[in-house]
Amino acid sequence: MIAECGPRSYAGLVNYATLNTWAEEELALLTDALPPEIQKAAQRCVVSLEPRPGHDPYDDELEGDELGLFEGTCLLDEPDPEELPRIRLFLENLWDWVENDEQAYRDEVATTYLHELGHFLGWDEEDVAARGLE
Repeated sequence: MIAECGPRSYAGLVNYATLNTWAEEELALLTDALPPEIQKAAQRCVVSLEPRPGHDPYDDELEGDELGLFEGTCLLDEPDPEELPRIRLFLENLWDWVENDEQAYRDEVATTYLHELGHFLGWDEEDVAARGLE
């Protein structure tokens, strides 16, 4: 399930709706390419597409320049019904990171998603880096 936070336009270059569409396209392609067991695991984690951090009560603890974030309980831990797993992708931050390049944006959406999905699967930062998802 992918949730999104409203349309917004900025810098006159590309509006949020376009960034959202590109991200959804990349996530759909990427999900289809994952091994079946990873696809099944990924379906248990909500993906939230947001412009930037700031929509959640605890976002004041963030730096504000994050590309993505995994929240909740990873698959290796005992599930907590009050901490549903969620991957948040910050589309405007991703766009800024790649300096307004569409293909680089699409690639970074995929890399950031896989990085955060790795945390959901129970990988620590070293595991994620070893897989080239840093």
